[in-house]
Amino acid sequence: MREEEKKPTSTIRRILKQRWALSAIYIASAAIILAAAFLLQNSFNDSAKDGNEESAETGKNYGEPSVEVNSNLETIKMPVANADKTVIKKQFYDVNADEKAQEEALVFYNNRYEQNKGIDIAMEDGKSFDVKASLSGNVTKVQDDALLGNLVEVEHEDGVVTRYQSVKDIKVAVGDKVKQGQAIATAGKSQINEEAGVHVHFEIRKDNIALNPLDFVDKQASAIQSATEAEGSELKNSGNKEETPAVEGSEADKEETPAVEESETGTEETPAVDESEEGTDLENGTDEEGSVPGEDTTEESDSLKDSLNQSN
Repeated sequence: MREEEKKPTSTIRRILKQRWALSAIYIASAAIILAAAFLLQNSFNDSAKDGNEESAETGKNYGEPSVEVNSNLETIKMPVANADKTVIKKQFYDVNADEKAQEEALVFYNNRYEQNKGIDIAMEDGKSFDVKASLSGNVTKVQDDALLGNLVEVEHEDGVVTRYQSVKDIKVAVGDKVKQGQAIATAGKSQINEEAGVHVHFEIRKDNIALNPLDFVDKQASAIQSATEAEGSELKNSGNKEETPAVEGSEADKEETPAVEESETGTEETPAVDESEEGTDLENGTDEEGSVPGEDTTEESDSLKDSLNQSN
């Protein structure tokens, strides 16, 4: 019995004493661990695929709009890095401003006055500076223009466009996507506004209508849409009131059928006085004419009688 019990034990010990025994054990253990990990990974991938399909089904309509909302939530910035060290050489021409402010917002060039459609920004020390993108968007126009001092336009959502004039060393091209705060050019000079020196002419336009940039700086881009919608509703309301005024309608009705003119035309057509006078004149004329021929006939009859008597 003891010899039989000792045989298996001695066999295992002999195997373990071999050089390849431990290596084989390690390899087998590693294979088992890798197989288990592989099975677990496949199970996780299957569950992840199911979860992705469900999320795609429930959230497929929220992909693109999220980008637009985020861009509209950007706060409009001045097109410079240090706005505190800048001065505005010429303000935006506001039709509602007082007379003095409107005169100061006029640009004089070639013996003509032009309304300033933006603001002209320069540094206090008069030096050049980098022109930054006020909002993220797509570059739609890059134009060399000595009169305006070159031009860069960036398009945003809802018909909003920012325009940068009087720039040089332009760093972007048409079709480029720019981020807010990205340097797009360097401030320069323009012929149309030489007195401003080194500056950038900055405009904000909505549906090609120039707006005062200072009204929207440090506000969200969506404020432009809200402001233009409010102005449009006011114009519509004022237009409806002017279309059908009650006073003008009553005056027009009176002018169309005046009573005095009708009575005057009626009296001219059939005047009663003229008819009575003409009638009396005709009657008198016939009486006088009739009496004269009557006297002539009696005289002729008397002469005939005398001649007959004489013949007898």
